[in-house]
Amino acid sequence: MLPDPRLADLPLVVALLALALWLIATRHDRSAIIGFTAYGLIVAIVWVRLGALDVALTEAALGGIMGLLLLMAAARLGDAPDGPPPTWPLRVLVGLLCGAVTAGLAVLVLTLPEPAPNLVAAVAEQQSATALKNPVAAVLVAFRAVDTLLESAVLALAVIGLWSVGADAAWGERPRALDSDAPDPALVLLARLLPPVGLVVGVHLFWTGADHPGGPFQAGALLAAMVALVWLARLGAPPPVRSRLTRVGLMLGPLVFLLIGLAGVVAADAYLAYPEALTKPLILLIEAAKTLSVAVALALLVAGPPALPRARP
Repeated sequence: MLPDPRLADLPLVVALLALALWLIATRHDRSAIIGFTAYGLIVAIVWVRLGALDVALTEAALGGIMGLLLLMAAARLGDAPDGPPPTWPLRVLVGLLCGAVTAGLAVLVLTLPEPAPNLVAAVAEQQSATALKNPVAAVLVAFRAVDTLLESAVLALAVIGLWSVGADAAWGERPRALDSDAPDPALVLLARLLPPVGLVVGVHLFWTGADHPGGPFQAGALLAAMVALVWLARLGAPPPVRSRLTRVGLMLGPLVFLLIGLAGVVAADAYLAYPEALTKPLILLIEAAKTLSVAVALALLVAGPPALPRARP
């Protein structure tokens, strides 16, 4: 008798639980961030095992960017003094609340009817109208397009919020968070070798997202990571905040999405509706603009707020 194939997933479960406990117990910021990034990569593998490839790609791409953002935040905080440690009653209360949330989620999952309620049949019935073979892309760009539009706008607002924390005197200058005196030679070599490959893979993820797992968020996150790698290696520098081209790239995705949505009122009698003959070309145009804006937004978030040039010794 062959062993149960689900036993192959046991190491993933053990690794997730061990990392989660370690993240709770560790007192070092950098160790927690590295563990959080590793946790995200393992979760991506779990999504692959569950057959959710789009979610796995998003987790892997955005998880890496989030890890870099947290590392940059920890570096900027530097040796800031820690506040007083939480008291034992507060720790017990937080633990009980976390346990209650976990128990509630477990009860919800375990008491779901068989089969669990879903909208798979409804999506499959209407998917042909979008001319897309990837049901996830159809849901994001057509069936819940308003949510996707707002998500695109939120990234731009996040960049604006980050810029706003810079000093008034530095407004219009370049971000300086990625400046380093002498980047490691290994990092420089990596920054010369990886970006061409990352560019090709990113464009492929965007183009294939209409019919297969992929899409603008995954592609944009990968492209942003390549740009951040070049900046970290000092092979290039972030653009100044006053750059009009940067601002156009940041807002292009939400703006194109919004304009096509408004055009749908005239051409298809509904906001964010697409004319039947132009459905797929318009969706690809939206996805292309979103890919660029996601890449610009995430790269700028990694770069940090504008700062005055460092004084030379």
